Amino acid sequence: MSNYPKLTEMGIRHPEEIEKFTVYTVGKTDVLQVAYNRKKGSILPVIRRYKFPQVRESVMVDSGTRRTETLFKSTPAFREALAELEELKLKQAQGKDLKALLREEMRLLQEDISLRTEYIQSLIDQL
Repeated sequence: MSNYPKLTEMGIRHPEEIEKFTVYTVGKTDVLQVAYNRKKGSILPVIRRYKFPQVRESVMVDSGTRRTETLFKSTPAFREALAELEELKLKQAQGKDLKALLREEMRLLQEDISLRTEYIQSLIDQL
């Protein structure tokens, strides 16, 4: 079972390859553009666009005259996909923060070992 059912339903098999996404509207269609970070030599597309037609909804503006207006709203599928992408990007950002922290700790450890090695070498030289 995928952690991202809406993305899986859209045909996204490897959500970890998603680098960024943008959202825009053309006419009465919401467009979700997803950019992937593909491995070198991959034949898969780097950018894919997913189109979600907006839903038409009539809303009563004046109950006295029973006048209504037509509004166009994003579909639930579009909103779900957007929520999953936001969650994915948040997890990736947290992972990058953790990765940066681990890299810094590794650098400090290597520096400490290097200083300790030099100190022990100097003690050996004094003997």
